[in-house]
Amino acid sequence: MSFYSDASSEDSSELETLGWYHYDLSRHAAEALLLSNGTDGSYLLRNSNEGPGCLALSVRAKDSVKHFHVTRKDNGYAFGFNEYATLQDFVNHFANQPLLGSDTGTLIVLKCPYPWRVEEPSIYESVRVHTALQSGRTENDLVPNAPSLGTKEGYLVKQGAIVKNWKQRWFTLNRYELKYFKDKICEEPIRTLDLRACSAVQFDYSQDRVNCFCLVFPERTFYLCAKTGVEADEWIKLLRWKMSQISKGR
Repeated sequence: MSFYSDASSEDSSELETLGWYHYDLSRHAAEALLLSNGTDGSYLLRNSNEGPGCLALSVRAKDSVKHFHVTRKDNGYAFGFNEYATLQDFVNHFANQPLLGSDTGTLIVLKCPYPWRVEEPSIYESVRVHTALQSGRTENDLVPNAPSLGTKEGYLVKQGAIVKNWKQRWFTLNRYELKYFKDKICEEPIRTLDLRACSAVQFDYSQDRVNCFCLVFPERTFYLCAKTGVEADEWIKLLRWKMSQISKGR
């Protein structure tokens, strides 16, 4: 377990007393953990790779995970619009189940912290058969592989396929699937787009709309519009990152 060099040992030991501080847990691992074992409103605190004194609060919001900046300062902790003089003040804020609003307009209630220490059963399977399926392979043939987990959700305005009108739809991005629904409360998607078939994601200026971007598929180009340029840029960056992971075979 490592801590930032400019953080005092007192600050580090103070954070260690927090049962839901997950040290150097990566963004990828935090998403996997909260999506597989957490529930809506589960959250955890971890170190961020943004630099010294930066922490990240990872929160599960239904089927996605959102990440928020927490800054550790000499005079306490800064989160959102507030600053807290002590770690205890910061924790007390979460004890009241605060409501967070993200850039996409999603409201999230922070319901329960996800603990760092979880009791595990001391039960292991016995090896009865052990043989090589492919002989002659070496360490160089072992390529770690894991699905891309970056998640995002929010409302976008989409152009229709036949009638070229624009309708607001709820979009969710998970692994390599971009799904859109008639509304946020709907359980069945209208369509699921497999990003492995997507050849390009880029800002689009051919439509008479602002904050527009497109996804190019063999059979169709999908035109989407976000509320703000910042939100459109976030969608594009994350979608491009997914595609880069696909090209690397991950």
